[in-house]
Amino acid sequence: MAAPAGGLEESAINILKRAVELDSKSKFTEALVCYQEGIQLLMTVMKSEGNKTKKDQYRVRISDYMSRAEKIKAHLEQQKDAGKYHEQIQISKGATGFSYEHLFERFFDQMLTEVQVDDPYIRSTHQIYNFLRFCELLVSSKCPIKQISLLTGRDENNFTQQDGRLRELKKSLADHHIELVVEYSDSLHDREIRFNNGWIVKIGRGLDYFVNCGKFSIGFCDFSLRHCHETTVDIFHSKHLKSR
Repeated sequence: MAAPAGGLEESAINILKRAVELDSKSKFTEALVCYQEGIQLLMTVMKSEGNKTKKDQYRVRISDYMSRAEKIKAHLEQQKDAGKYHEQIQISKGATGFSYEHLFERFFDQMLTEVQVDDPYIRSTHQIYNFLRFCELLVSSKCPIKQISLLTGRDENNFTQQDGRLRELKKSLADHHIELVVEYSDSLHDREIRFNNGWIVKIGRGLDYFVNCGKFSIGFCDFSLRHCHETTVDIFHSKHLKSR
């Protein structure tokens, strides 16, 4: 029985090392997720430990990590209240590990009911699939999502197909009691995703930051394994954000 506990401890250590690394780079939202996950794993290891000395050692380590996590939470709340929160993530060319889950899940909570996506390039087949994957992430979350709004550019070469696909997605989302509102703009340039719990995410390339790969290549289904284009992600928080 020692092997599983040892494996769990190793996982906890790796995640907490990652948390400290992110923390040192002021990537607080990512660091907090890692601290929480690592602490939970370490608590599981502690519960299965029979040696009192080791148990006490785990307890001290957990207390230290929890203390840091609480300080990060307080800092985030302070920054959010002041409207000063800003975090930047640089995604380098060819990088992996930046799935939609990795970028967005940390912003999902029970306050989230509406999402606004401004992206001029939800037009071609793979771009609409990207938007579909993003919608699937919201559907599978535990958030009480009621509405997803999309503002995008019109595909002048094949608008009938573009509009038809988004209408199909609208119908599918309605089956999950989520309304999809689609609007088109000929002048939209900015790419921004706004969550009505206050979080704002701006991605230089919008949702289309993944490199296209073969349909039978690693990364086609699992976006965490997909190579990325170089882009910058800016994260802000507006405490009094209002939906359109």
